[in-house]
Amino acid sequence: MKRKRSDTRLIAVQAFVLIAFGTAYIMSGSPNRQIVHEQILKQSAPIVVPIEREYPNRISPLYDRPDWVSDEELASVLERIVPRFSREQMKPNFIEHALRTWSVEAEFQDPEAVSGQEMLLFLTDHNAYLESWGKSIRPLLEEKTSGVRIRWGADKCASYHHDHLLASLTEAGVSIDTPVYGPSRRGDTIRDVIHEALADFRLDEREVEWTAMAFGLWIPPVRTWQGGDGREYSFDLIAKRLMRGHKQYGVCSGTHRVYSLVVLLRIDEETEILSEQTRNDVWQFLTRTRDMLIGSQFEDGSWPSNWPDGAAAVLDPLDEPIYQKIISTGHHLEWQSIAPKELLLPDDQLQRAVDWIIATTLDMTDEQIAARYTFFTHVGSALANWKSVRPDEFWKDWELEHPYGAEASAIESP
Repeated sequence: MKRKRSDTRLIAVQAFVLIAFGTAYIMSGSPNRQIVHEQILKQSAPIVVPIEREYPNRISPLYDRPDWVSDEELASVLERIVPRFSREQMKPNFIEHALRTWSVEAEFQDPEAVSGQEMLLFLTDHNAYLESWGKSIRPLLEEKTSGVRIRWGADKCASYHHDHLLASLTEAGVSIDTPVYGPSRRGDTIRDVIHEALADFRLDEREVEWTAMAFGLWIPPVRTWQGGDGREYSFDLIAKRLMRGHKQYGVCSGTHRVYSLVVLLRIDEETEILSEQTRNDVWQFLTRTRDMLIGSQFEDGSWPSNWPDGAAAVLDPLDEPIYQKIISTGHHLEWQSIAPKELLLPDDQLQRAVDWIIATTLDMTDEQIAARYTFFTHVGSALANWKSVRPDEFWKDWELEHPYGAEASAIESP
């Protein structure tokens, strides 16, 4: 009988310890989760990659061309992409695009517009997400032992691309200590989202464009790391993955892969994250991309979705909807605005592209902009870059001189 009572007490103590550790795991951050791994689960904790910066690296634009984009033109385009969203069932993909363009500091006089801080809260606080979608929806933030995973996929209430939410928060300027509140856990931060992304990354994923950006903007000078599968990864491997093929290996006609490669190249200029051979390969890839764009641009300044075909794209043009050209032209202007001058197209071609994208954007109806909102955010980002300004800062100054509700003074749509 004593033996049974002793066993019962032992089981009770073990249960108490497990509950205590479990509570510590749920209520706090990475250190306690590591204890759970090592002491309770008897598993090796994932190798934590040191992140030395409080804020992510920022890839600043390299050029200032007010002769291409006037204040009035930029204001007219940005006005079309002010994030005027209903607070009910906000789409994470739309919010992510808006946030990366406008930043976490964005404020708007229009009461219907969603501020940068409100967008940030929607993406990082489960309760704010539920307020928009209701309690029956699956969480956007998934609590894992190695951090916080973002639910992604075609579901309109999920992030659309893998690591796109993390990359968007990163480009929006969040700090490493920004709180992230999941369904049941407190104590997580953006650091935990990055750690989970590092742990679950696999090189054979369908999309690595946003992973490349997020890792590149946060973890250098680290160049290599061990993933959750025990494999060693590096920026060399990611760059080589991005360079495979052309548009068939990437969304938005392959333009995001180009942008991510330029980001890695710019980071490498400040902190060497690529080997000399890979750096040379990236330069050659981007040089070929530039040459494809030189040959595939239509006379009106736009690029088609089959721009990798070079001159053949012009000789035998596709019958495609105009939004495909908006995607290609807007995205190419964006990466060109941060590319080293050796990779730039001739001025006359860039100016024709700028003229076309401005006129085309301003010719859209509000309904057309709303339906393709994500594509037009890249247009706004590109044009702001070519004026070497941040959209949120430019818009704040613009609204001081042109208060919301006053008669519009920006240029009229053609």
